[in-house]
Amino acid sequence: MSDAVTVRVGDERRRGHAVDCSDLLPAADRVVAAVRDETADRSDSAPLSVTCPTAGPVHDHVGLVSPSMTLRTRTALAAAARSRGVGTPVDDGLAAARAALADVQVPATPDLERARRRLAGTESAVDECRERVATLRGRIQARREDGRETTGLEGELAEATAELSEHETERAAAREALSMARREARASRDARERRRRLEDRLANLKRTARDHLVEAVRDRYAAAVTAAPGEARPADDGSPADADPFAVDDVTAALAVARVADVRAPVVLACDRFADPAAAAAWLDAPVIRVSPSA
Repeated sequence: MSDAVTVRVGDERRRGHAVDCSDLLPAADRVVAAVRDETADRSDSAPLSVTCPTAGPVHDHVGLVSPSMTLRTRTALAAAARSRGVGTPVDDGLAAARAALADVQVPATPDLERARRRLAGTESAVDECRERVATLRGRIQARREDGRETTGLEGELAEATAELSEHETERAAAREALSMARREARASRDARERRRRLEDRLANLKRTARDHLVEAVRDRYAAAVTAAPGEARPADDGSPADADPFAVDDVTAALAVARVADVRAPVVLACDRFADPAAAAAWLDAPVIRVSPSA
């Protein structure tokens, strides 16, 4: 209960473990953004700023409690368990899978169609030049047999032969480029497949870890749901709240998760479940900033 929070709204400055800003009407999402933004302006001239301990991962789930919120309760509860230092048997596997996934570099997919078109164009050019060379050789041979001058045609043949050599060089380069593009395409496919397998493995490990974490704090969460102020309403699917602690409205679930978690940054309350911010802070064992539910 020693982590004090300072909230500045315009020229108004309020400080404490439980801060009531409901009369100042700051928007709840602005307050949450100020709580989570370590680079926010802390000066007195700032329209809105919050000085507080750094928000942890669980704050992403239950940092704002409002009637309009939606909560993935089991995911949030797993984060709450983590905040309490709970580990799982698959943590090493999770770390290894994350590291392996981070190391996967997927090369850009080459334009195979462009490489094919390039090769096709050079092959056509080679064929055309070969036909021209053959034609010129035939004409030169015919002129020689007739005893006629061939100097002009021989010059054309030399040019055509040089052009053919250039096109053959271009074709060789195009073939190599297509071969390289195919290798790169295979490497890209292999890398994507490896990434997909690692993503699947990571997702499975995350589910296993989440289930373990939820089970580790399930009883504490159920007790918090029972003790939560206000009447817990059934979840949207109509399941009775007394049969399943996860089948309750999101506000009740969020309050229960926050009570289970080790929350250092202030919880922004935009709900009327507590008599005052001090009562909320005491029940949650966390710093609190209360804002108007309509803000």
